Amino acid sequence: MGVSLCKATLDDTAKLHEMQVKAFMPLLEKYQDYETNPANESLEKVITRFNQPFTDYYLIKNLEETIGGIRVIKMDNKSYRVSPIFILPEHQGKGIAQNVFAIIEKIYHDARLWELDTILQEEGLCHLYEKIGYRKTGKTRKINEKITIVFYEKPQFK
Repeated sequence: MGVSLCKATLDDTAKLHEMQVKAFMPLLEKYQDYETNPANESLEKVITRFNQPFTDYYLIKNLEETIGGIRVIKMDNKSYRVSPIFILPEHQGKGIAQNVFAIIEKIYHDARLWELDTILQEEGLCHLYEKIGYRKTGKTRKINEKITIVFYEKPQFK
């Protein structure tokens, strides 16, 4: 599998936004979560995040084709947060996300802790994160009657 990451530039933000909307739209339609779903975000919000000094965006590539993106937020004490990661629907379920996390953990090799959150009702997403070492923190946030966000973390032992 030829999965790689390429640090995004400001010129990539429109493409990142387009892929983010396409990747998250099925979940927006399913859960009608207009508050937190990334498919409902504006291009301006993506650009604002891109320009944050503590944010890195990467394009996810598979055999040189751009198929998704990931945002890494640098927090205090060598902690990092992934929010969001997205892969175009036609490329999902192929093990790409697992490879992306392995690459990200090599790039940020100084990490003491990784954090992310996902939809509790999406068993496949929860399984993916748990399979690669993330554990539920016990914190959840109910968005509406259909959807609850569950929080995960992955300590790094050096």
